[in-house]
Formats: sequence, structure tokens, C-alpha cells
Amino acid sequence: MNVFVAGGTGYIGRPLIELLLKDRHTVRALVRRGSENKLPAGCEPVTGNALEASTYRDHIAGCDTFIHLVGVAHPGPAKKQEFLDIDLKSIEAAVDVSISGGIRHFIYVSVAHPAPVMRDYIAVRTRGEALIRDAGLNATILRPWYVLGPGHRWPYALLPIYALMRAIPLTRESATRLGLVTHREMVAALRYAVGVPSSSIKVVDVPAIRAAGKS
Repeated sequence: MNVFVAGGTGYIGRPLIELLLKDRHTVRALVRRGSENKLPAGCEPVTGNALEASTYRDHIAGCDTFIHLVGVAHPGPAKKQEFLDIDLKSIEAAVDVSISGGIRHFIYVSVAHPAPVMRDYIAVRTRGEALIRDAGLNATILRPWYVLGPGHRWPYALLPIYALMRAIPLTRESATRLGLVTHREMVAALRYAVGVPSSSIKVVDVPAIRAAGKS
């Protein structure tokens, strides 16, 4: 595949690009000026602004897959405006360039929902999903709840609570849908999505993300 990645220098983007290159995909990644050296060797840097489609529209040509990984770092309940200014604007730009550039498969990291917390974040990511659907793009939408990994380990303390919730019929579905996934599982699920493009809209929930991590 010829893959374009927005958010390629981040927590998930860099290790994903390394695997995609290992799989012999061609990868271009959108970066801010001065961050080109943060990309893995072999990845073609595209200097631009993820919030402005015009800054990278011309570099989509020849790509068939778009992976959107742009978002506010460490999302929290107090970051509503940041979600609107970064998460929403970046997906609006990504969908715009994907339509004009003839992208055949769009990959979007959303979030598990519904949930009793993080409503503003969920609302923005749900709007992102709607933009993709309304555009008529073939897409894989992944819905993790929280990705455990370096710098993201505090939810490990919640694992006993999750185990208890899964044991109770009334809370079992919520515990499964809002379960925790590891960084390795998340990267593996994205890697798998690139290799198996969707011909419609495919939603990958927490159990499916975990399953991809074991494949």
C-alpha cells in the first residue's frame, strides 16, 4: 500500500510507521517543520499543518490509505476547546483531502462510546466518525477506550475493578466495551487494518483490537 499518516511522530504513529515499512508499504507522514528527523528512516516527510488541508493536499496524490492519528495528548475532561481546535479540525482537513485525493481506505482512531465520562472528547470523535460516513469513504474506525503503554500506565490500578465488572452480568458489556488495550495491541490493530482494507465502514471495538494484537 501507499500510506499517508497524519500524526506519525507520536505515541502510536512512530512505531506503526516502523512496522508498515517493515511490511514493505510506502509511507509518507505529515510533520511540522523541524520535526522531520523524528520519523523512522525510510518514511517520506511531508511538511505541513494537520489543521489546514491546503498545506498538504498536493502530497496525497498516489496514496491509497490515509491513517489519522492526530489528537490532543493525554485527553482529559478539561480539554473541550482543545478537542474542538485540534481533534475536530484535523479530521475535517483529513476527510477533505481524502475526498479530493481519491483515498480508497481511511483509518481513524475514535473512542469507545457511550461512556459516563469524557463526554466532550467522545462527542468530537463521534463527529469525526460522522464526517467519514457522510463523505462516503471506505473506512476502518477503531474504538479503544484507553491505550496502556509508556507514560500511560496509571489505569493498571483499575484492572481488579474491570475483572469484577466482567464477572457481574449487569456490567459485563460495559466492562468489555470500555476495556483497556495495550500499546502493542493498538499498533498491531492499525497495522492489520492497513493490510486488510475495508470496502465499507468497519468498526473495530476493544475485543477486536485485542484479537488483532494476538495475530
